[in-house]
Formats: sequence, structure tokens, C-alpha cells
Amino acid sequence: MIEMVLSILWSQWTWLVGVSTVLAYKWLTANQDFFEKRNVPHEKLTVLFISTIKMILRKESMFEMVKRMHLKFKDHEYYGTFEIRTPGLIIASPEMIKQITIKDFDHFLNHRVILDAEDEPLFGNTLFSLKDQKWKEMRATVSPAFTGSKMRMMFRLIDECARNACKYLKGESQNKGHIEMDLKDYFTRYTNDVVATCAFGIQINSFLEKDNEFYRMAMKATNFMGVAVFKLILFVCFHKIMKWLKVRLFDEKFSKYFHKLVTDTMQQRAEKGIIRPDMVNLLMEARKGVLQASNTGKADANEGFATAQESIINHKPVNRIWTEEELVAQCFGFFLAGFETSSILMCFCAHELMENRLVQEKLIEEIDGVRKELGNEPLTYDAIQKMKYMDMVVSETLRKWPPAVATDRICNKPYVIRGKDGGRYKLEPGDKIAIPIVGLHYDPDNFPNPDKFDPERFGEGNRSHIRPFTYLPFGVGPRNCIGSRFTLMEAKAIIFHLLSEFTLEASPQSCIPLRLATSGFELKPKGGFWLTFKPRDR
Repeated sequence: MIEMVLSILWSQWTWLVGVSTVLAYKWLTANQDFFEKRNVPHEKLTVLFISTIKMILRKESMFEMVKRMHLKFKDHEYYGTFEIRTPGLIIASPEMIKQITIKDFDHFLNHRVILDAEDEPLFGNTLFSLKDQKWKEMRATVSPAFTGSKMRMMFRLIDECARNACKYLKGESQNKGHIEMDLKDYFTRYTNDVVATCAFGIQINSFLEKDNEFYRMAMKATNFMGVAVFKLILFVCFHKIMKWLKVRLFDEKFSKYFHKLVTDTMQQRAEKGIIRPDMVNLLMEARKGVLQASNTGKADANEGFATAQESIINHKPVNRIWTEEELVAQCFGFFLAGFETSSILMCFCAHELMENRLVQEKLIEEIDGVRKELGNEPLTYDAIQKMKYMDMVVSETLRKWPPAVATDRICNKPYVIRGKDGGRYKLEPGDKIAIPIVGLHYDPDNFPNPDKFDPERFGEGNRSHIRPFTYLPFGVGPRNCIGSRFTLMEAKAIIFHLLSEFTLEASPQSCIPLRLATSGFELKPKGGFWLTFKPRDR
């Protein structure tokens, strides 16, 4: 009798699993003929979500996946891919990228937003996540923080952090001689201090106060591993369900910490009349309504910073009264970009200098020349801007290891893509297009021998020959990274001070040749960024 009951239950369970599997398969593959109907080249969906299965199973990094897909279809102006079951169009042609992101920008105003203000107020109100007119007004509000004059004022704060970071290493070398370490922790502490002082107006030395509260909270915010990665994937694939369940990416304690940090700083400065060249001061001015986008455009133009992309935005006086939450979010956005992205750039730059000895020697020669010119004076913004080889090295690092492997846009008006071969692809509001940054950077038609680290690509005689819209380390068009110059300044300052005192050597744990890890969303080598700092004999 018991065996009969178990047999019936087993058969029902088997039937249920079979039906569920079939339904799941039907749901996942419902769009598999989407691109075939439209005559768009794409990778065949012979296995469930084959485009991303290697990444999901940690067999391939997102970096490698985007590069692989682009090199396969680079001879086409655009091609199709799937995000689980959702079709998306990848734009491969530089001319088409220009058309979409510059000339027809009004059809592609926004990025795809995974977390909006309702999902996650701290992230959803950042400049990256804002949309349409609200984005335009916030961009105009924060733009003054990144003009040349503001960069010069903030540089002394950055240089102080860079000198503290180098001073720490010199102290360690006096006791240990050569110092072997994983660069990620070192550069993360440096960028933590830079962001703390430039965005939040607080001075921290994370090399002396290793467990300070700001650093702990920053690490918690940017640790996209384990549960955080799983939650982020769920937000991408099942946004409505996650919203209904009221799941938050950042916990409430973390959000309250950053909110209180900014508002308390604003209140203290208002009471004591403190003025400081940082983001908090800019936002306080914005709250008073004294900033106008029209003035912003004029200031940038006078300093040679205005670009054709930026001028597309209609600069009008910003009369909006920003809420406290919206202003705090801008500091948080500045923190996210400056903390993680910048430290990764520095790690890759140091690693490439370690692997490429002749490049390192040439950069040291330039640094020593600048130090001689400065004498006993501190490093200045103008001095770092004049360093041509430093710029070439950092530019090539960004070419080989761009901070974002791809960027996207969301269509907000009906639009038809017209190919040179007469092909047409119709986009409706809400459709997503993507630009494969790392694919363009590794396309040998754009950059010959792309795996080689070669700063001379950006030399005075070569830079002008780079095909337009193939080098996009900070994105493209009016929605490019507003803080790109800040990131470059921050990276160049620490590289300058480090190579003034040390040479960068391989350690037994160095990953040579560099191979990327396939876990999480973080761009890093297998085993980490290990190298040895060897004190220079000067």
C-alpha cells in the first residue's frame, strides 16, 4: 500500500517537474527568433541564454564576453544579443554610434535604470540614474564642480592624499625594504581618502586609521560579490517582482550613514560660514538657487572644456529646488564613481608599468624632470596637465582596461536605424541599445595589436589618427562621465608620487600575463594585483 502511494506521488512529482521545465523553457526561448525575423546578425540561441551562460557559470568575465561578441560581429553595423530572454541591439559602427549618441541624442536621452528613486533613493537619484529634464537640470547643477578652475582648487586636496599614501609606503620600506602587496587595498584606501575630502568634506588617513567608519561603509557599498551580485541580477531580470517585494540593494543603516554625513556637514558649514572647494559646497550653493546652467556653459567654454557633445544640452537657468535626498545622492554618485572605478584604473596602470619596464623607465624620466622644475614646490594641477607621457600611459591603460566594458541608451522616441546596406531596424520607446566599449578598444581595425600595451598610440603624432568614436573609456555624448577629468587627475597624482620614490617590480604572486578573474562584476586579475615596490636610489 505504501509503495503504491509513493509510486503515485513520484509520478505526480515527475509530471509536475516535467511540465514546469517545459514551461520554463518556452518562457526563456520565446524570443529566440526575434532577430531572425528582422534579419539581424546574432548568436544563435541553441542553448538557454547562450550569450551569457559562460559568464553566469563563471567561465568567462563580462569583459571577455563583450569583446568576444564584438569581434565576432564587428563587420556588421549592428548585431543582436540576449539578456536572459530580452533582446538587445549592439551598435558596432563608430559612425552609427556618433549618429545615435550625438546627432540624434534627443531620441536616446537616458541610460537604462536598474534601480530608480523608488527602489533605492540613494542610487536612484544619482546623475547616472536620473532621466529627461531632471537629468539635464542636475547635470547643469553639478557641472561647475568639474571645470578647470575647480579642478585646480581640488587638486591640493588630492595631492595631500597622494603624499600621505606615498609617505605610508616609505615608512613601511624603511623597516621592510622591498614591499610586496596587493594593489587593490592600497589604491582603494587612497581613493577613499580622496572622495572623503573632495565629496564629503572630511579629512581621513585610511593608511593610519585602517578601520575608520567611512572606509568600512565604502567597502560595504562597493562590495558587489556574493549576495549583492545575486540581488543585482534579480533587479536586472525581475525588476517588478523585486520592487513589489521592496528589496533594497543597500541596507538602511548604510543609507542613513551617508545621508547624515552630508546633511550634518551642510548644517555645520552654514552655521560657521565654512567654504571649501568640494562637492558639498557646490550643492549648498545649488540649494540656494545661485547656480545657472547658462553660466556653467560659459565658464566651461572659457576654459576650453566645452565639447560638441555637452553643447547639445539646452542650458537654461536651473530653477528647480532640489530636495535634501536628491543632493545627498549626488555626493553618493560621486563617491561610487571615484571610489571603485578610479582605484581599478590605478591598479591596471601600475600593473602595466610593472610588466612593461621600458615604459616605466620613460615615465620615471618625465617625472624626475618635472620634480626638478618644481624644486621644493609641491606638485600642481598645471604641472600634471603638462606631462605628455603620463597622459599617454594613462590613456593606453584606459584603452586596454576601460572602467565600463559597455554603455547603453534607452530609446525614448520611435526611431529607425538605417544601415549602409539598406537595412532598417525599428526601435520603440523603451528599447535598449548598447555600445561595446571594450570590443571597440580591442578591434585590431581600430587599434593594431590590441593586446599590446603601447602608450605611443596616444603620442602627439598618433592620437589624431585614432578613428573617432572607437576610444570611449568614459562613455560618449552628453551622457558621458562628468567626472572623467577628476579621475584622470586623481590617478596621475598617485602614480607621480609613487614613481618618484619606487620602481614597480613583479612579485612571486603577480599575474603575468594578466588573466581576468571570472567571479563577480569586479574587473581584476586572477589572484589579485600583486607586485613589489622597490625603493629608488636617488
